[in-house]
Amino acid sequence: MAGLKGAGRKRMARIELTLLSVCMVAVLVLIFATSARLNRTQSGTRTVTVGVIGSSDDQIWKAVQAEMDRRGDGIRIVLKPFQDAIYVNQATSNGEVDMNAAQHYAYLEDDVKTNHYQLAVLGNTYISPMNLYSRRYSKPSQFHEGDRVAIPNNATNMGRALKVLADAGLVGLRDPQEVNPVPEDVVENPKHLKIEQVDPASILNLLPDYAGGVTNANFVVDGGMSVHDAIHEVPYDLDNPANKPYINIMVTTRAHKDDPDFKKIVAAYHSKPVADTITRVYKGACLPAFTY
Repeated sequence: MAGLKGAGRKRMARIELTLLSVCMVAVLVLIFATSARLNRTQSGTRTVTVGVIGSSDDQIWKAVQAEMDRRGDGIRIVLKPFQDAIYVNQATSNGEVDMNAAQHYAYLEDDVKTNHYQLAVLGNTYISPMNLYSRRYSKPSQFHEGDRVAIPNNATNMGRALKVLADAGLVGLRDPQEVNPVPEDVVENPKHLKIEQVDPASILNLLPDYAGGVTNANFVVDGGMSVHDAIHEVPYDLDNPANKPYINIMVTTRAHKDDPDFKKIVAAYHSKPVADTITRVYKGACLPAFTY
């Protein structure tokens, strides 16, 4: 009988200990939640993490931050750089970053179709030229028979690069109006160029090994060059619907597309000071793709 009473007391002690532990966890959760609310209230600042490619957009985002500070929006932008856009949407989808500004419409459409991300566009940023560069030649007509040409290895930028080569008169495409042509769409290649797909961030560094390369302006800026160093520049008219797929955008998850703080970020980005910064600092590497 005494053994049964002892066992009963032990069970009761274990139950009491479990209840105490649950209560302590609940109290801690309440404390942390209250502390977070107080920090938000007292500081008046919310941190929003933005995924970007490299560091070429840093000055744009400094201008966005300055505009939000002027407006008293209570938002602090923290940039998280990635090497390639392929990781940025994944990071946005899984909550590693709150939003991103690292791609154009065509890339987003292709990535969503491939990976089934639930993402949404918040607003336009800028259009960035994609041009042809070379350290051997000063114009496309100088390319030799069988020269190697590097283009980006992701689907949308690869297609855009093929259109740059067509605009330079080096190749002919089956349908010049196709947004994302593929190598099989090259129906004319009079100099039998060897068009090879490589990492777009490495194309400028590979130019000694390639007769030419087509890459994005952000990699050109990061590499210390100007877009005007290109041997062939493609003119960009924002009123031309054919250029819309290549307008860069701010993106978040569908669940957060109506977040009021994200709308404040877009509003600050779509301001004259930011447009002036894009025009002044990037000297043609980026053109504002919004009204203000």
